[in-house]
Amino acid sequence: QVQLVESGGGLVQAGGSLRLSCAASGRTFSSYAMGWFRQAPGKEREFVAAINWSGSRTYYTDSVKGRFTISRDNAKNTGYLQMNSLKPEDTAVYYCASRLGGLATSIRGTYDYWGQGTQVTVSS
Repeated sequence: QVQLVESGGGLVQAGGSLRLSCAASGRTFSSYAMGWFRQAPGKEREFVAAINWSGSRTYYTDSVKGRFTISRDNAKNTGYLQMNSLKPEDTAVYYCASRLGGLATSIRGTYDYWGQGTQVTVSS
């Protein structure tokens, strides 16, 4: 079993930055890949970014490329999502997720564990 706890969400003006954290416990953090997803009101949960077990490979949805950076610190059992140049359309609940096996994917159904989510609100 893996427990994931997100933090770092909040209210920010357009153009601002936030850094989300995902603290993991329960299994060896470096055994699995990590992803970030988001869900806006009335919309499906969508892929944002993913990173493999070692941090050597990262993937992003097109709308956040060049603005968001996913990273991880296996020694601290924590993953991060640095979000810069935020836009109002980035407003959503952000979830971190993990999947055993270490390979990152953008497919929601391949992730085994999910956090409770953290709200990000970007005002115009």
